[in-house]
Amino acid sequence: MRFLPLILIFLFVYIEISIFIKVAAVLGVAVTLLLVILTSCLGISLVRNQGMRTLMQMQQKLAQGESPAAEMVKSVSLVMAGFLLLIPGFFTDFLGLLLILPPVQKHLTLKLLPYFRIYPGGPGPGSGGNGNVFEGEFERRDDASSRPDNNHLDHK
Repeated sequence: MRFLPLILIFLFVYIEISIFIKVAAVLGVAVTLLLVILTSCLGISLVRNQGMRTLMQMQQKLAQGESPAAEMVKSVSLVMAGFLLLIPGFFTDFLGLLLILPPVQKHLTLKLLPYFRIYPGGPGPGSGGNGNVFEGEFERRDDASSRPDNNHLDHK
């Protein structure tokens, strides 16, 4: 059990290198490198677009007073997809693109949502506060006349 992470890393590297060699044998090394770079750029673009859409959905849910937990799970899957797409290789690109697909995101959301507990916070409905904000300024004066120990009467 102690060596499981190391074995998984070596297995991952083996899969990446094997796929790269097979694709390079068919298409050529230059085209394969270009394809890896192209898939990474395309994947990052997709993640950015979906990330902005998810962020807007989160803001709409918050404005309506609803829980944005499902959108939060989607954003976690998008972050993982972006990380996988940044790593060069076809296997990681495949895994990253899987995380972008809406059915996969929905399945992840359904599996992970029971583990999230959303607590309302801030001055809003149901938070216990009245939502009033009072602003003000203060100035601290440190002169001799304002100290209580120096306020004495002159005895002449």
